[in-house]
Amino acid sequence: MKTAIIFAGQGSQKAGMGKDLYEAYLSFREIFDLLPEKYRKTAFEGTEEEMKDTVNAQPVLLAFGAGLYRVLEDMGMKPDYVCGLSLGEYTALTAAGVFSPEIAVELIQFRANAMAEASKGIDTVMSAVLGLEKDVMTKLCKKANETAKVEIANYNCPGQIVVSGSEEGVSELERLAKGAGAKRSMRLSVSGPFHTSYMEPASQALAEKFREISFGEMKIPVIFNCTGREKGSESIQELLAKQVCSSVYFEDSIRYMRSKGVDRIIEIGPGKALSGFVKKTCRDIDVISIETAEDIRKVETWIEK
Repeated sequence: MKTAIIFAGQGSQKAGMGKDLYEAYLSFREIFDLLPEKYRKTAFEGTEEEMKDTVNAQPVLLAFGAGLYRVLEDMGMKPDYVCGLSLGEYTALTAAGVFSPEIAVELIQFRANAMAEASKGIDTVMSAVLGLEKDVMTKLCKKANETAKVEIANYNCPGQIVVSGSEEGVSELERLAKGAGAKRSMRLSVSGPFHTSYMEPASQALAEKFREISFGEMKIPVIFNCTGREKGSESIQELLAKQVCSSVYFEDSIRYMRSKGVDRIIEIGPGKALSGFVKKTCRDIDVISIETAEDIRKVETWIEK
């Protein structure tokens, strides 16, 4: 039996997240207190609109995930693999020992600001298209690009692919998808065209920033977004710089972990979106999600199975 922990990404955030954990667990509080006070206040007292802003969402989600992981560590949990969706990859690398929580908070604030800067002045949206396969979506994106820019940002699971681009380009893609038999399209609560070529300036800024950072030894295998598997000959720095402007291959990541013997997964983060992706990709994987203090108590029993 092998266990993986997966960390949620942007779009899962919500106002009030982590407040009960902050009050219940000292180890969670110690990690969350690494955030500047303005982020803690936004997390606990801010509006949904404030939490949607990538500059707020990314640091809060990282601290939330790293804090919850620390609670699980205190319970004796050590996964066989870790993986994260988008910014969740930084949380996974923190869990694996590549980054200290302090460095991770610094890096994610830099990443959030770089992505916000790359998004500035451009009118873009992201949309999850449900019910179409990869090859169909690839063809539809190519067709929609004749009208305006749109790219595939995430391959989440069978039948769910996220696109990003201009309002015109995404709207055209949604129209084409509906005509091709898509069940529906759903706009996402994010503030930029993440994991597309729009993010090239952020990728370059991150590559420069990584030269200042000391990367620790990876103590747990990490499955990377832009390849859907473990690190090969590429450096972690290269993979993270590429990640911000590359498609996220989350479905491939789940399938890879299953091929390595993973048969249960713990999702850390607000909501249960990643658990849904796991169930739709590999039905034989047992999966549980954690986002509250009550969930921690439930997972203790689950871990002991």
